[in-house]
Amino acid sequence: MTSSIRQAIGVSRTTAIICGLHVALAVSVAAQTIAITGGKLYPVSSAPIENGTVLIRDGKIVAVGANIAIPEGAQRIDASGKWVTPGIVNPATQLGLVEIGQVADTREGSARPGEDAINAAFTVWDGLNPSSVLLAPARNEGITTAVVFPQGGLIAGQAAIVDIVEGTVSDMMLRSPVAMVAQVGDASSANVASRGELMVRLREVLEDTRSYMRRRADFERSQTRDFSASRLDLEAMIPVVQGRLPFLILADKASDIDNALKLARDYNLKLIVGNGAEAWMVADRLAAAKVPVMAGAMNNIPTSFSTLGQRQDNPALLRRAGVEVILVGTGSSPDAFNVRNIKQEAGNAVAYGMVWDDALRAITLAPAELFGVADRVGSLRAGRDANVVVWSGDPFELSTRVEHVLLRGKTVTLGTSRQDQLMQRYDTLPPRYSKP
Repeated sequence: MTSSIRQAIGVSRTTAIICGLHVALAVSVAAQTIAITGGKLYPVSSAPIENGTVLIRDGKIVAVGANIAIPEGAQRIDASGKWVTPGIVNPATQLGLVEIGQVADTREGSARPGEDAINAAFTVWDGLNPSSVLLAPARNEGITTAVVFPQGGLIAGQAAIVDIVEGTVSDMMLRSPVAMVAQVGDASSANVASRGELMVRLREVLEDTRSYMRRRADFERSQTRDFSASRLDLEAMIPVVQGRLPFLILADKASDIDNALKLARDYNLKLIVGNGAEAWMVADRLAAAKVPVMAGAMNNIPTSFSTLGQRQDNPALLRRAGVEVILVGTGSSPDAFNVRNIKQEAGNAVAYGMVWDDALRAITLAPAELFGVADRVGSLRAGRDANVVVWSGDPFELSTRVEHVLLRGKTVTLGTSRQDQLMQRYDTLPPRYSKP
């Protein structure tokens, strides 16, 4: 056998060994198993489990219960004396869309307001910054999933729901769109003079969408009347008119909410009410229509004439009436900077009469169901993505700490956000500074 043949055989064997090693490593990583043991589990989709185990393999939950066999070699996370919940879902944010509120170049959460104030074709997630420094603080506080949605105008555009994972926007995306966002409470932002005109404009857009659907070919040949919105905006409104895409209408005043309910009945819309400061006043009608409400429990002082009836027990009163309540993290409008406050929002809702289990559901499974991703997130259940948080105690208490966060089965390194770095940097006082 010549030396060249022996050398070739040696190279082949080396290559085979390396390839085999790569395959073994790939299988090992893909089949990584994690067991969170000994904690009090709050699956949300079922009753709490004492001394339970959550078994995770390859980024998915494979078993949840009190007597789960743990495979040999599994990584263990001891949650003894801790509380274990699904990752929190914040349903109203501009996370990754706004970096610095006062710098226009870092604001991607709204389209340029046009004369018609209709931006139905605007897909807000196209401006999402997956490298935003505001993502890490949210993850560190147990927020694993967020809805990002647009603001401004009569129809602001389309919302999406994302996991707050590291990577690209495609990596983060769970589903898009999940809702069309509109409002009926601020006439000035929609270039009209009154609430009545707002409702007329909304009806006009819905009527024009129906007409466009029937006469699309005529429209392409310029054989139709002028419509109140552009072709792309009308196309974007079709799933709304067909009842396939929820119409999220932001409204605080009880009469505005009532008008939104009438609009939904007239056009057979899949309605969601957002903000809802005075929603408790029409709770019976919301419950009868099976319309969910996205509301907060932090504000009890009116900020405008539209919120004169605002009260902190609004979520409790709505839930008691049979309304599905989804708690938001800022009391009303979406926020980019304090997404973690949703935990305190839930705590305040409980303090003002909401059942604790309902409050947990309102920031986990309820928004996941509302936006069509309950098969992925929102509960501790076999087959779901392993978005799991281990807490030192009740997550709604200010003194509770996040012990562990797993996002799609990967452990999140805590305490590395820019906010933490700034706190550490200025924690030590300069030598010449004396405390008062």
